[in-house]
Amino acid sequence: MTCQFTVVVERDPESGWLVGEVTELPGCYTQARDMVELEKSIREAIQVYLETTRDVQPFPQFVGLQRVEVAV
Repeated sequence: MTCQFTVVVERDPESGWLVGEVTELPGCYTQARDMVELEKSIREAIQVYLETTRDVQPFPQFVGLQRVEVAV
């Protein structure tokens, strides 16, 4: 069985590293210097997450992203 997951990628402003977070798996995230490294690392993080939390299914469904503008 295969599952698809949504990964939100941001760049850390202090370190410059990429941070990936799996939206459907709370607390499942990792970081890396580049996208190739990040994809490998996020796959490993997902595998570990699934191995340690077998009873999580069904996973929450990712709906989308929305940007909101506010005055600061």
